[in-house]
Amino acid sequence: MYNPLIRLYRSKIYTAVLMLVLLLCIGVIGYRYISGYEWLDALYMTVITVTTVGFAEVNPLDSQSKIFTIFLILASVVIVGYAISIITEFILNRNNIIDLKQRKMQKRIDNMTNHVIICGYGRNGKQAAKKLLDYKKPFVVIESDKEVIERFQDEDISFVFGNANEDESLIAAGIDKANTLISALPNDADNLFVVLSARQINAKLTIISRASAETSYNKLKLAGADKVILPDKIGGDHMASLVVIPDLIEFIDNLGVVGTRNINIEEVKVEQLYDTSKVKTIKDLDLRKKTGCTVIGFKDGKGDYLVNPEADTKLVPGSKVIVLGRPEQIRRLNSEFNIE
Repeated sequence: MYNPLIRLYRSKIYTAVLMLVLLLCIGVIGYRYISGYEWLDALYMTVITVTTVGFAEVNPLDSQSKIFTIFLILASVVIVGYAISIITEFILNRNNIIDLKQRKMQKRIDNMTNHVIICGYGRNGKQAAKKLLDYKKPFVVIESDKEVIERFQDEDISFVFGNANEDESLIAAGIDKANTLISALPNDADNLFVVLSARQINAKLTIISRASAETSYNKLKLAGADKVILPDKIGGDHMASLVVIPDLIEFIDNLGVVGTRNINIEEVKVEQLYDTSKVKTIKDLDLRKKTGCTVIGFKDGKGDYLVNPEADTKLVPGSKVIVLGRPEQIRRLNSEFNIE
């Protein structure tokens, strides 16, 4: 957002440094060949001339050397003055740039609705953000480490600086207008506080929490988390499955919600597929013929799943279908039914 302005200041600083180096080179070469000094003496004369410290010359200067020294002093005054002004301006304005960037970012967050809040930008939080970016889902990250924010804030990611278990940070992230919160902090106690605070502020919020210990699972569920993920358990199960059923796991790994090479899975609300005033079945939609996608799952309005549903399954309002297809088939599905 304001990265071009910072780059402009940096380019000016690089230019000033380059001019100073060039000035030193000209001075050394000039004293070496005009005054006949040795290289070390020429460097010494250049430094005391540019810095105007007023030390005596190594050897008396002739007329040509004096004229060269005059031009060197004038040039050094201009170049050093320029360098000092640029560095001073950058130091004084840097805080203003950061404040302006934070205000602009907060304004963008205030305009968000139905977004996702990610608490913590560690390994799990970063991976969640990557997937949400791929899916073009708006989200905000609450992070307590300023260095992390400065490192990643130019990647189209909105950050709120603060502690995620404090109400002020959650409110700044727009929790009252959000629809999902992902608590990806490394400490289970911190995740517990985040879940409690978030549930108290927004009772309708969908909360997904990370847990390191299995003993924290029930506590987080009782605190208000809708889903609790155990990354270590999932990772261990996955590695063991690669030993027992490697081909099946490799196939499952190739399934994804987005991508150009993988087989993609899409979850679609039935309201996006047809006018639900007259109930239709999976067979009536004929998704396989129209788009090439295959219906592999069905979720009814109560949240119950049905794997490999029958063709005469009624697509009642509030239900969803899970379809499987290649990226071009998923795009055809979205185009056929104007799904964004």
